[in-house]
Amino acid sequence: MIAAAAQAVLYSHTHSSSSSSISFPLKYSHAHLRRHAQPVLFISRRLNSLNVRCCASQSNTINKNDYERQQRKAPDLNTLFNRFWKVAAPYWFSDDKVQARLQLAAVFALTLATTGISVGFNFLGRDFYNALANKDEEQFTKQLVYYLCGFAGGIPFFVLRDYAREILSLRWRSWMTSYYMQRYLSDRTFYKIQSQSIIDNPDQRIVDDLSSFTSTALAFSLTLFNAAVDLISFSNILYAIYPPLFVVLLLYSIGGTAISVFLGKGLVNLNFLQEKKEADFRYGLVRVRENAESIAFYGGEDNELQLLLQRFTSAFENLTQLLISSRNLEFFTSGYRYLIQILPAAVVAPMYFSGKIEFGVINQSVSAFNHILGDFSLIVYQFQAISAFSAVIDRLGEFDDVLDSSRSNSPSDPMEQINLTYSYVKESQVLDSNGSVPANTSLRLLDVENLTLKTPKNNSTLVKDLSLMINEKDHLLVMGPSGSGKTSLLRALAGLWSTGKGKITFYVEDGGDAQPATSSDVASLEVNSANINKEFGRPINSNSRSVFFLPQRPYMVLGTLRQQLLYPTWAEQAILTSDDTKPAGSLPFLTRAPNSENVGANRSMPIPTTDDLTQVLEDVRLGYILSRFKGLDSVYEWSSVLSLGEQQRLAFARLLLSKPKLVLLDESTSALDEINEAHLYEKINTAGITYISVGHRRTLYAYHGRVLRISTADAEIEQCNWHIESIDRGTLHNSLKL
Repeated sequence: MIAAAAQAVLYSHTHSSSSSSISFPLKYSHAHLRRHAQPVLFISRRLNSLNVRCCASQSNTINKNDYERQQRKAPDLNTLFNRFWKVAAPYWFSDDKVQARLQLAAVFALTLATTGISVGFNFLGRDFYNALANKDEEQFTKQLVYYLCGFAGGIPFFVLRDYAREILSLRWRSWMTSYYMQRYLSDRTFYKIQSQSIIDNPDQRIVDDLSSFTSTALAFSLTLFNAAVDLISFSNILYAIYPPLFVVLLLYSIGGTAISVFLGKGLVNLNFLQEKKEADFRYGLVRVRENAESIAFYGGEDNELQLLLQRFTSAFENLTQLLISSRNLEFFTSGYRYLIQILPAAVVAPMYFSGKIEFGVINQSVSAFNHILGDFSLIVYQFQAISAFSAVIDRLGEFDDVLDSSRSNSPSDPMEQINLTYSYVKESQVLDSNGSVPANTSLRLLDVENLTLKTPKNNSTLVKDLSLMINEKDHLLVMGPSGSGKTSLLRALAGLWSTGKGKITFYVEDGGDAQPATSSDVASLEVNSANINKEFGRPINSNSRSVFFLPQRPYMVLGTLRQQLLYPTWAEQAILTSDDTKPAGSLPFLTRAPNSENVGANRSMPIPTTDDLTQVLEDVRLGYILSRFKGLDSVYEWSSVLSLGEQQRLAFARLLLSKPKLVLLDESTSALDEINEAHLYEKINTAGITYISVGHRRTLYAYHGRVLRISTADAEIEQCNWHIESIDRGTLHNSLKL
């Protein structure tokens, strides 16, 4: 019985396809980014209009589930293979390919060793049972010792094989996570996916699907390799014992595979939909956590409960269908497994009864039969796992296609695209020929030429043929009714919306150590064109300190109060500074070097000291939060513990630290009282920052020299729907009284 137990353990190790996965704390970070996509883009020159999916009624949910099952077709084998190769291949040709291939070779070598050990135990088992049947005590004791020694020497190979596979799976997952996150967060792809609802739950695909893909892909690869070696090794043994038994095995396995495929053909779609619905339900719970205060103020607990139950019901119904399909498949596979326990013995028993073979050969034939049948019946035994893996491949392949298309998208008609340009301007002052500074010299910051802005989806016109120029200290107020396109204009300035036509030019500082120039050098100093960085797919210097965006609801990063203040200008330096204790042996591709572009842009601005941060909090009247939260290095969920007014003042502290030339404010003081609003505008004006404000309050007139009024566009009227007027200081006092 010891021998039988040993064989069972070794066989289960050899054919095991399960793989444990190590979970990283990424789910909330991805959901946090998706939830706060708009503030992230505003602050870093990438604005976002976050589209939140709404749940339908109970009956609509059921109809939608039926519609999804009917509409979505399972991918064919060729598509699945192409997607598998597209997702899996990059790592094995990456900068980590040497280590990856060496570790993979080691895993395959250990797998080959375990197969050899299994073959050895097959012959040991034969001799062991022969000695038992012949009542040869001496031979039995000898074979028992061999068995125990082989068991002790063989088990480490199985353990090391599984350990090496898991380590390689973890390394592969780590590289793919870094690779996909870089693609997801580059070229504003995360904004496009969320704002246009291109695919569902990208965070779930990065966290869960990548983990499942790497572990399962390695497990299946080793299973296939092991099956091939097993097939060669044990086919010779079985064929030598009794050729008809080998023929029975082939017919049995081929028939079983065909029936399994027929019974389980719907599992791929059901697994795909289950992944989606579970992720939707989990994201709904994350939204409740992030909006807890708003829901509590509204008293919306019952409504949220109903919406969450609808999402869970959708997942429950799909899972019910999945269980029914799995049950039907299990009826067949269970019978298929149990029948083989007696089939080989029944076939070779007549030879034993006639004395042609010994008793131990029956055990050897059963063992060889089980090995080969397991190799031939991989689809039968692993069909549910294969269908779930196919769904993972489909989801990751779809995600990969979206990431590729986002980077390769090019406008079909360049004449109908808004042209956004960043042009360099020297930092030096322009001097007259006698060396004096002209009194009327003002630095150009922004040009908007013949801008017609349209919505990306339905192509509705928001702004018609807008032209304006912003010079230093030329503060502009943008006003108009809700929905007229005020915030959308900021999106166009950030380069997020390119639907329409016209040209937008930002004049940003060169950053070089330029010398004072004479008036004869003005033409050469005005523009050094720097349009689009083709390699990275974004405007050069789009994260420079020359232009800054402040949204109505500031983005609160996951980190300390210090990191809140340093975001986004010194965000990378702050993260590196706070990460003093890096684990030994960390993977090189998980250690991201600071962006050289940003470092170059900020080389003239050293990272602010603790005294600088403390002072800027005092400047925006937030000094009291240092004592409330025990200093700059405390960590909280800042979007929850700070009021919206405090968050807006914190955003102005970031602005004062970064000292940009131009800032665009989208109702950035809407949660503040008039006294604090006036104080903050005075601070940024004193700091020499030029600002363009979007807002509705009449009190904003006091801080601006001109107002751009945008009215709701009428498709039937060709004339411009905007006009610019100067703010008359003489009548400003009377206007504020209204």
